[in-house]
Amino acid sequence: MELINLLNYALFFLTLASVYAILTLALNLQWGLTGLFNLGIAGFFAVGAYTSAILTTPEHAGYVGGFDLPIFVGAIAAMITSSIVAVIIGLITVRLRTDYLAIASIGVAEIIRLYFKNAEWLTNGVRGIPGIPRPFGGQPVLLLLLLLAIVIAVYFLVERARISPWGRVLRAQRENEDGTLAAGKNTNRFRLESFVVGSALMGLAGALYAHFIGFITPQAFQPLYGTFLVWVMLIAGGSGNTLGALLGGFAIWLIWSGTQILADFLPSTLSTQAGAVRVLLIGLLLEIVLLLRPQGLIPEKRTALVPRKKSDKGKG
Repeated sequence: MELINLLNYALFFLTLASVYAILTLALNLQWGLTGLFNLGIAGFFAVGAYTSAILTTPEHAGYVGGFDLPIFVGAIAAMITSSIVAVIIGLITVRLRTDYLAIASIGVAEIIRLYFKNAEWLTNGVRGIPGIPRPFGGQPVLLLLLLLAIVIAVYFLVERARISPWGRVLRAQRENEDGTLAAGKNTNRFRLESFVVGSALMGLAGALYAHFIGFITPQAFQPLYGTFLVWVMLIAGGSGNTLGALLGGFAIWLIWSGTQILADFLPSTLSTQAGAVRVLLIGLLLEIVLLLRPQGLIPEKRTALVPRKKSDKGKG
């Protein structure tokens, strides 16, 4: 019985880690490649989750629903809705300085979460949306295999974007925006494209989360879980490195899950503060990483953005 419980927990852990890995890969596209300081991850995560949940759940008298559409339709709609929200936000914010963008994005994310919390006609408010359909009848092994396949697909998509001409422009404007402008590139357009594509992937992660859990509430999309943890994953794994982002997602989720087990051993006087202790431990881990290995576990490979001609090699 203990072995079965352990296996079930391992499946649960890997499935949730896969969702966070997609979030981390999406953030790597925005911050790691483009330098967009997006603190509104939780907002796009929530938009994707609620969009897919509303479209795929059966009819309910208390809130919008009853479309009962296939799960893949809900996931696609989640990406489209998140993209539309990103375009609206991006047209206003991507021109801002990095610190202003961070303030604006986290503010928008909180507005989205609080709207979902209070719009009972749409989301059932704090009571949440139950009965969200799960693929394969909720079989945990098949769910995990599906999520791992999606993670691999997203990984290759982000990696392909990184090495493509489009990705080279993103990295060039991140390093030297004036030089990129002088080369005739519209940096605002490239930033907006990166912001929209990354946000669409965050919406996809939200849809997958909703269909894996089968029940969502606004509580699940607080900045701690939807933004702070994702940033820790990317920084620890290696910002700008696709494989590092993927590794960071799984590694930090393992540590975060481990802190929950450690919190169970706290004295009774501190048991009510277990959540705060977990955040403290993750924050301490982040400080250690920044001090000892600021480039992350797998640092970004700094290669020439414009390859040199063979005839130029060895000159100068």
